[in-house]
Amino acid sequence: MASPFTPNTDHQRRLMLSAIGAESLEDLFKDIPASHRNPRLDLPSAMSEPDLNLHASKLAALNADAGHYSSFIGAGSYWHHIPAIVNSITSRGEFMTAYTPYQPEVAQGTLQAAYEFQSMVCQLTGMDVANAGMYDGSTSIAEAALMACRVTRRDRVAILNSVSPLYRDVLDTYVQAPGLLVDEITSSNLSLSEDTACLIVQQPNFFGYMEDLQSFSEIAHEAGALLVVSVDPMSLGMFKPPADYGADIVVAEGQSMGIPMSYGGPYVGIFACRQEYVRQMPGRIVGKTLDTRGKEAYVLTLQAREQHIRRERATSNICTSVALISLMFTVYIAAMGKQGIKKVSELCYHKSHYAASLINNIPGYSLLSFGTGTFFREFVVQCPRPPSEINEFLLKRKIIGGLDISEQVERGLLVCVTEMNTKDDIDALAKALSDVGGR
Repeated sequence: MASPFTPNTDHQRRLMLSAIGAESLEDLFKDIPASHRNPRLDLPSAMSEPDLNLHASKLAALNADAGHYSSFIGAGSYWHHIPAIVNSITSRGEFMTAYTPYQPEVAQGTLQAAYEFQSMVCQLTGMDVANAGMYDGSTSIAEAALMACRVTRRDRVAILNSVSPLYRDVLDTYVQAPGLLVDEITSSNLSLSEDTACLIVQQPNFFGYMEDLQSFSEIAHEAGALLVVSVDPMSLGMFKPPADYGADIVVAEGQSMGIPMSYGGPYVGIFACRQEYVRQMPGRIVGKTLDTRGKEAYVLTLQAREQHIRRERATSNICTSVALISLMFTVYIAAMGKQGIKKVSELCYHKSHYAASLINNIPGYSLLSFGTGTFFREFVVQCPRPPSEINEFLLKRKIIGGLDISEQVERGLLVCVTEMNTKDDIDALAKALSDVGGR
């Protein structure tokens, strides 16, 4: 009897079995003990498709997500509006494919999309060149550290203690094999050793506050080190790009621009640098040239990946699983334009400051300050009770509270506000925090 889930008829099965000298399907599995071939599974009876859809919808409704709750959590993954055109374009068969396009002769449309991505990254960051994407923000920082060590021929990396601890964990993993050393420094003790390859700074930092990049740039360059800046691309709608402060390498997490939160991935990492360091930049680079007939053509260039040269001389083994995700980033920027991105940035800034002012006036809560004291989209609140208890209370009111950062700040709550949070959402958060504060 033919299966409803496979296209082979009984006649076709008999022909295939005959071709391999088997009499039945059971002959293919005779090496497996009979007691293990079809063990009885304790499963409920089969469901019709409508019933199954309803059942799955009920299970999904148990999730506390930003679509049904007011969400105030960020710390690297942000809830932003995604224009419908992003999914419309990226879901086209030409782009959404199981094939990984890593060959030099990849389709011109895919190469052009990557080229546009690189161009937009350069416009955002102010840097000279960019690659076609990394895995995410954390691996971008780690690859930047390795690149800085190659450029300077030094073996130490200095990272500011206000950089995301999640990024720091990935960096620690990456430096183990090459035997590099990582020094965590503070803004009050910025002495760099003579064998420091780079200083890594996050802008805004993990706590949401802006850093004094100009002073960090001077300190790094005086020591002969490179300045690596991990920037929030959404903040560039209203703040100066890292290139204006003398950054040598700029990396970022691109999720906030057109990419859903998706339980933490897949995302896309941004990587840009000065022209003089381009040959040490990891990942793929797409260039534009002329073919033999004088027509514009897009090509992969400077391919220092382990698939093309000796592994020990490759700058990285980054692959192309981010191609579709980088396209989401590209379509988002094209759809929003400069004014659209500026508007979103301003909404994040003003709404987060409105929320901070409300919470800071609630008895028992105090707004903390880091870096320059100016924050963009996130801020830290010191709570009267453990943040974990507060977040449990907020969930009962269909509010996803901020991130509990008690490991970094005593009773610290990292609150994030984006353009998606309405005034009513923010007022409800403040009311709930007030109600739970004295309990």
